[in-house]
Amino acid sequence: MSKSFVCFGELLIRLSVTGGHVLEALAPLQPVVGGAEANVAVGLARLGHDTRMVSRVPENGLGTAAINELRRWGVGTQNITRGPQRMGLYFLTPGAIHRPSDIVYDRAGSAFAVADFSQLDWPALLQDASWLHVSGVTAALGENCVTAALNAMQQARTLGVQVSFDCNYRPKLWADWGGDAPAYITQLMAQADLIFGGYRDIELVSGQRFADERAAADHAFASFPNLERLICTRREQVNVDHNRLTGLMYLRDRSLETDTYSIERIVDRIGGGDAFAAGVMHGLLTGATDEKALDYGIACACLKHAQPGDASLATPADLEAFLSDDGFDVKR
Repeated sequence: MSKSFVCFGELLIRLSVTGGHVLEALAPLQPVVGGAEANVAVGLARLGHDTRMVSRVPENGLGTAAINELRRWGVGTQNITRGPQRMGLYFLTPGAIHRPSDIVYDRAGSAFAVADFSQLDWPALLQDASWLHVSGVTAALGENCVTAALNAMQQARTLGVQVSFDCNYRPKLWADWGGDAPAYITQLMAQADLIFGGYRDIELVSGQRFADERAAADHAFASFPNLERLICTRREQVNVDHNRLTGLMYLRDRSLETDTYSIERIVDRIGGGDAFAAGVMHGLLTGATDEKALDYGIACACLKHAQPGDASLATPADLEAFLSDDGFDVKR
């Protein structure tokens, strides 16, 4: 039996403004379930992997909806607990042409943000797990969540479970409570075998500027002895609806780079980084080479831009078709 991939983080309800309006117009809102770690869990489940979510949601209809959505796509929800308080929300105003997207968070005091995670039995939660995945969004919710994320990662290392960390720096969330993002993110990076993050993240935590991406990666490897891979995308934005995307992977002794893909008439770029992470992890979990894993990552990220919602629903066949450049004929 293959081992599980465990994700720890908050489940959210995303409310997106529709019809090209801005939030102030009070236009209709479209709800979807999201959350950085949950997106990775769904993406990997769709790619055929056993994934489990560790989280906490309120004992109300929104909490039930979030759990049901994960179950719908095959994610294990047995380790999601219920309690009082509220559901974390965020409001998305999608961008268009030269108007960038904007996000308003409403997550303070959520069931996850204020939960007591000190009693979590990580040896039980990580039983038969190969990886634990955590992101900087969880840490950005407050000191309580920083402590919980760090403890989870430390326990995983003790248990021989590999640790994946996505930096996911969210300045609005850190500013809400005045958290020292560079200091806390540094602690979390130190526990990771694999970091999803680019040179800007390394500059944030180090307070230094680097000549190029490889120099930033070398600094990360020198700073974090547990680190084996630093992985990220390079995004060029022609405008909001037209981006170019490249996948990058840095190891201690070499650098890898995918082809650059043009993505025009973007449907929804939110969750693209989580889709990239799911694609890369799919490759690593299936024993693919680093080059192939990176290709899977960029394929999954590009395909996510053509699909609404937070999480990637791409299948292994979708990734292979993308990478084979099999054309755009209807599959009959």
